[in-house]
Amino acid sequence: MSLLFPLVYATTIIFLIWKAFKVMSNGWGLVDKNQQRPYNDSNNTKKYTIHPELLDKSGNITDEELLTVRFSNDTDTTIEKGTSSD
Repeated sequence: MSLLFPLVYATTIIFLIWKAFKVMSNGWGLVDKNQQRPYNDSNNTKKYTIHPELLDKSGNITDEELLTVRFSNDTDTTIEKGTSSD
């Protein structure tokens, strides 16, 4: 009985490792070496995400004043004290 447990354990581990590599090889096989990447690493242009809340009805960035919230335990030291309109 003491020999059976390590044998079953080792067999199970080897089987699971074999299955893991089999699944990973399926993923590696899907990558076409000649296919170009969907993104270009050498592109240095900055693309920004504009949230829909900042756009007006015609799709332009709004000029409205934005609502900001400051919490009492805020430790941001970049904002000068006394400048708030509270």
